[in-house]
Amino acid sequence: MSLLVGLIVMLGMLVVVPLGLGLVGDPALDRIRRWWPLFAVPGAVSLWLPRGTAATLLALCYALGTLLLACHAPPRLARTRSARPAEAALLTALVAPSVAALALVAERSGHELLGFGLGVLALTVPHFHFAGFAAALVAGLVCRTEDGAAGRFAALSVPAGTLLVLVGYFTGELTELAGAVVLTAGMWTVALLTRRTVRTFGRDRLTRALLGTSAGVLAVTMVLALSWALGEATGLPHPTLTWMAATHGLGNALGFALCALLARRRLQDLTHPEGRTA
Repeated sequence: MSLLVGLIVMLGMLVVVPLGLGLVGDPALDRIRRWWPLFAVPGAVSLWLPRGTAATLLALCYALGTLLLACHAPPRLARTRSARPAEAALLTALVAPSVAALALVAERSGHELLGFGLGVLALTVPHFHFAGFAAALVAGLVCRTEDGAAGRFAALSVPAGTLLVLVGYFTGELTELAGAVVLTAGMWTVALLTRRTVRTFGRDRLTRALLGTSAGVLAVTMVLALSWALGEATGLPHPTLTWMAATHGLGNALGFALCALLARRRLQDLTHPEGRTA
């Protein structure tokens, strides 16, 4: 696993997931959020060890944490009994890290999974932390506050696009391209609605800057995602995976996910200070 990909994955494990869980507003997630470092720290350490038994065991520790997180999805669905788009996006976010962890365990053990090479598995780990967890979570949070047609579209298309990309791993580049188109449409809708939030939330400059950055970055990084998927499907010239990690991956991790979640945390604290999660 390259240095850059490892750092991006660490950000997802140690910062993005627990920060995002604190925004859901579900007391049932408080315990797993408090205990999350016990799973995430070994997972982060596994990234820097040579492939082998030690790295695999530490990755399995992280996989256990993601499985416990995914186990919150069925009870939440039964408890809320809601088919609302926002809830579908949030449920997707709870499950996505377990897909990343499965790829991590396989990659750290040095074994191909379902025919996928170690390089693809290594890139699957950040993809499902950021496109899977962070993007779906943000889309769900946006839909909560913007419960119109655009908000519902964002909350449904981001999980659908992520799922299509995953299916495309097995069925071919055309399905992966379709997933990239759907995911891009959803993410651009998130960016559009985020810009609307920037205009209506006028006093806190830092919050506005974080929201504006997250929206602006999406406009660029998703073009890169489309160009890569189109090139893979058609053979046209397109960025390499190394270049995608340095641009699309890093931009989505820092510019979109981290900025968006920090902004949502500030909005939560400013509008409902009594409901802040420790």
